[in-house]
Amino acid sequence: MTSSSPVTRGNDFARNIDLSVSLASISNFPREVPMTSHPKPPFPKQQQSMPGTTSQMQPVPDHGENSYKGSGRLAGKRAVITGGDSGIGRAVAIAYAREGADVLIAYLNEDDDARETKRLVEAAGRKAVLVSGDLQEAAHCRAVVDKAVSGLGGIDILVNNAAHQATFKDIEAISDEEWELTFKVNIHAMFYLTKAAVPHMAPGSAIINTASINADAPNPTLLPYATTKGAIQNFTAGLAQLLAEKGIRANAVAPGPIWTPLIPSTMPADTVSKFGSNVPMKRPGQPAELATAYVMLADPLSSYVSGATIPVTGGRPFL
Repeated sequence: MTSSSPVTRGNDFARNIDLSVSLASISNFPREVPMTSHPKPPFPKQQQSMPGTTSQMQPVPDHGENSYKGSGRLAGKRAVITGGDSGIGRAVAIAYAREGADVLIAYLNEDDDARETKRLVEAAGRKAVLVSGDLQEAAHCRAVVDKAVSGLGGIDILVNNAAHQATFKDIEAISDEEWELTFKVNIHAMFYLTKAAVPHMAPGSAIINTASINADAPNPTLLPYATTKGAIQNFTAGLAQLLAEKGIRANAVAPGPIWTPLIPSTMPADTVSKFGSNVPMKRPGQPAELATAYVMLADPLSSYVSGATIPVTGGRPFL
């Protein structure tokens, strides 16, 4: 926040509130309760081909387009977000931009979704760089980092969010190629990107990895995916210790069932219809509901938070 801001952080918080601004904010505060106002199953039965498209989903996910309000927490930062075209990645891109960060969005081939995310970032007055390509290739991961350095001027935040999953009822149905692909996209790419980015990250930088509730309670029909999410947990925990002396923090977010294009493009229609009904809130989370966790972990004020995992699971325990 700038010195001209009516609110300052610290012990003088109460004395420095501009009441006219505060009262205006209160009058505009949404009246609905987000915890209970989001869509609940059953949803229309639907399927898409991989990797899925946002506009074809029923209902269309909420990424915070009309709700997220920034306050300069990431002013001047430069962020790389993989899988930033849609779902959680889009929600994080919107939030980061509205908090004052420039963003590079890495994605596979979902050009329409990526262009919409770019539009939303630019509407917040921030720079957006798009890089398409397959992150299972180490050379492409290094190219993403190089593009961030040249296009944004550096890297302060790395969000490893891209993922691949598929559903299988029997282990015999999982091909060797599918097992290897899942590991390449979900964990190998995370290593390649992190290794390439760290030399460009100054003390105070942050790495945020998307894990999953499956790291703690694996879904047997998502065996390859769940296994990689357990690996991400360990990777993050070890990385936090390895990078502490460099002043770089590493943390993870563990989403529960979240309504993104990954769901109708990788699950049977019957499963999609009741998706999210197995958690205490009886619904899937919306991508917008995860954005604040990623902002908190990227915020320089979270300077003692490293090696942590933030569960966003709709009330389902994560131990």
